[in-house]
Amino acid sequence: MTHGMRTDTLMDRLHGPRGWRELAAHYALLPLRVFLGVTFIYAGLDKLTDSAFMKSGGAGSIGDTMRAARDSAAVPALVDLALKAPVGFGYAIAFGELVVGIGTLLGLFGRLAALGGALISLSLWLTVSWATTPYYYGNDLAYLMAWLPLILAGAPYLSADAAWRARRQGLGGYR
Repeated sequence: MTHGMRTDTLMDRLHGPRGWRELAAHYALLPLRVFLGVTFIYAGLDKLTDSAFMKSGGAGSIGDTMRAARDSAAVPALVDLALKAPVGFGYAIAFGELVVGIGTLLGLFGRLAALGGALISLSLWLTVSWATTPYYYGNDLAYLMAWLPLILAGAPYLSADAAWRARRQGLGGYR
């Protein structure tokens, strides 16, 4: 390093002592970030565009889904709370998924977005998919676990967070 500025480049990393292995480790969380970001954007849009979902009753509705899950939920009180305004809850989940997905994909407030994703996944696991047996058939617990590394690491590379950090440090790039 010279005068506090980074002097390494991608080519230096590729041809350095560790090469591809170091580069792979450096960007290891990027595929997870892209997958979770795209998935949560899709989930939010899917809910918002499904005419049956955003209703308090009827086949495929958020209301009927929550009523069906209530007795097998780990925390039935969460379901009862959602059932006070099922359509509002459906919109909250859908918009929450969109915000989390966009934040994760762009690396914008990465840790906060990951925390939001983890909380959404946790709430769905404790309510809708709690009774899934064996547990590994349910996806909400797996999503919850997938968010944890992003809560710990944030979005340190190829992200809005990295660009802001670099700008504050006078590096002018986002690595």
